[in-house]
Amino acid sequence: MSSDPQLFNLTKLFENPDQSESLIIAEVAQTHDGSLGQAHAFIDAVAKTGANAIKFQTHIAHAESTPAEPWRVKFSLQDDTRYQYWQRMEFSEEQWAGLKQHAEDAGLLFISSPFSMEAVALLTRIGMPVWKIASGEINNKPMLEAMMATGNPLILSTGMSPVAEIDALVAWIRSFNHPLALLQCTSMYPTPPEHVGLNILPLFQQHYQLPIGLSDHSGTIFPGLAAAALGGKILELHVTLSREMFGPDVIASVTTQELRELVRGIRFIEAMRKGPSDKDQLAAEVAPLRKLFIKSLVARRDLPAGHQLTPSDVCLKKPGTGLPAEALENLLGKTLKAPLLTDQLLRKEDFQ
Repeated sequence: MSSDPQLFNLTKLFENPDQSESLIIAEVAQTHDGSLGQAHAFIDAVAKTGANAIKFQTHIAHAESTPAEPWRVKFSLQDDTRYQYWQRMEFSEEQWAGLKQHAEDAGLLFISSPFSMEAVALLTRIGMPVWKIASGEINNKPMLEAMMATGNPLILSTGMSPVAEIDALVAWIRSFNHPLALLQCTSMYPTPPEHVGLNILPLFQQHYQLPIGLSDHSGTIFPGLAAAALGGKILELHVTLSREMFGPDVIASVTTQELRELVRGIRFIEAMRKGPSDKDQLAAEVAPLRKLFIKSLVARRDLPAGHQLTPSDVCLKKPGTGLPAEALENLLGKTLKAPLLTDQLLRKEDFQ
């Protein structure tokens, strides 16, 4: 794990998640469209949002796919096959190392999800602070073992996994005593609100007792804010420089401007969650304001000495430096020692 003070503290997240701020990961995926310059532009843009990490995907076509792999959606105008598309998304090891260095210089953790053993080896050589495993690789044990061999933590997306599969995998990883986090994820692009699975987060937390979070494909900032309010410690979401950009992930992405607002909202939520849960404590902290906002009993009109107080003689007005409303019951029928002027605050010593 990185010890660079500019970078997010992963040790705290995995060892003491309650004391850690949320890890916010901006997922570029393939939105760079194979352009190294565009990939670097994403790093600069994400660094300005306050997010903690930028994430790519490392695809090595011959290592992860066959020429017969079908399109999920035929979107590319220049690639005849899905295999050709993966080839166009490849960067060299030197280029990946350059992206990592750029990200770290900008104060961002650099993460890239591998999709083959060759990709794990490449990313291990350039150094991954944490491994993010895509939903489709969750049962790829040889790859998981290779990543665990580096000693760095795993973050698992569970987009297509039932509970039984997650249970078995968590138990298996725990047998290695390896740091682990789980993300609720729904593999729909974009994900409609009723399928985000927000209510699963507290169930994950209770059941697994691990750092939990959300991998969001809704294309909005709302699930991320809600997840933070529920105590989610990791948020991953797709990001785009503009909704007019080309690529299959743009429809499920937020813009960098929206990401900036999301980060601001999550940090605000974190500050609220650290606040007191004792209402009496909160009331004590704002007690000086009571005199400004609470009202006192005052004379509604001029009242002579010897007058016996009736309900119509008084009203409530600011400031709250006099007798409160609940004192009136004990004053009714009592006799004034001296006259009271209109709007004069009532005092106990004014009565016989």
